[in-house]
Amino acid sequence: MSDGELETYSLVELAVDRLRRDILSGRTDPGERLVEEQLTRRLGISRAPLREAMRLLAEQGLVEHIPRRGARVATLSDEDVRELYEVRDVLERHAVSTMPPAPDLSRLRVALDTIRKATEADDRLELANAHRRFHAEVVALSGNRQLTGLYESILVRIQLYMAVNMRREAETAAPADGVQRHERLFAAIESDDHSEILAVLSTHGARTYLS
Repeated sequence: MSDGELETYSLVELAVDRLRRDILSGRTDPGERLVEEQLTRRLGISRAPLREAMRLLAEQGLVEHIPRRGARVATLSDEDVRELYEVRDVLERHAVSTMPPAPDLSRLRVALDTIRKATEADDRLELANAHRRFHAEVVALSGNRQLTGLYESILVRIQLYMAVNMRREAETAAPADGVQRHERLFAAIESDDHSEILAVLSTHGARTYLS
């Protein structure tokens, strides 16, 4: 790879990182237009690396291209979001019902600690990532790799809406509320009482702020 190609690739990586951070931190809403002229000025790059970055983000399901209208943050219909959250709920509950006794909680504990640290640092992207990782680790406790992979694919599809949910929560609730909700879920899992885990999940509020 030549120096010029390396420089272009670095600019693409920069644009992907910045735009992904904006989208998954909830700073941009689903459906919000992504205007090339504005983005090239803000990121300090030319159109070629920006377009490559947008292509990569489209592959990740974060950006979509609308014919004759340009690019925008990806969207799902209200019905799609509702159905995907329902599938997420079903998979979580199945994972809990098949969870073996006394599972290893070390990875879940790390995810919870990351939620605490990201909340203290007010790092929205890290917090969004930590929330997804925590719930993926809950499902992984079932020991079913196929179930975990399917669950993570659902999280990828609704990650934009999870970010919006978290942003709205941050606007209306105390920062510690999100930490405490996950601490309660961790404590329930640590108790090894499946009925208690399911009860806490039912009040976890995964979509409380979506409308």
